[in-house]
Amino acid sequence: MAQQVSVRHKSSHIANVGGDSAFTLIELLVVIVIVGIVSAVALLSFGILGDDRNLQREARRMGSLIELANDEATMQGRDYGLEIMQSGYRFVEHDPFTEQWHEIIGDETLRPRQLEEQMEFELFLEDRRILLEEDAAVTERDEDDDDTNRSLIEDYIPHVLILSSGDITPFELRIVRQKDRTEITMTMSLLGEFEIQTNDQQAF
Repeated sequence: MAQQVSVRHKSSHIANVGGDSAFTLIELLVVIVIVGIVSAVALLSFGILGDDRNLQREARRMGSLIELANDEATMQGRDYGLEIMQSGYRFVEHDPFTEQWHEIIGDETLRPRQLEEQMEFELFLEDRRILLEEDAAVTERDEDDDDTNRSLIEDYIPHVLILSSGDITPFELRIVRQKDRTEITMTMSLLGEFEIQTNDQQAF
């Protein structure tokens, strides 16, 4: 009789062990699922933050180039301009002898720039949105030469003037990410103050 009781006690113990193991396995599966969800959310957030950093990087780079062009204009007595397209921009220079604007040749810093894919510009001058072209202004061609002439079309005026006097055309320029309409805004005031703002209006 005592032997039977001992056997029953062992069987009960084994059942309990099995039950504990099953419960621990369920807990483990739940933890794995939670970790997977958290990881997915983290990766998604990282992707969004990465895109936002790209917007900020583009804005900061453009601001630095405008500042550089302004410094060169005042120090060297040259007048620059900024032409903005839907997905890029370029700096141009005014020739006082021909009274025309032309592309800046041989300056790697002020070379034409393109935005990353899925980004585009929206330009506002005097609170009016400007219709931007897809490509840069057409250049004239010499009939006797296959090379592109540096002079732009006669009635060409860049969107933003960066003058040797230190004056810069006030503007509001937005870089918009098309897929979710996230944007970053750059403004140049009448006083020449340049500012960059994100969607939450936090300036930096």
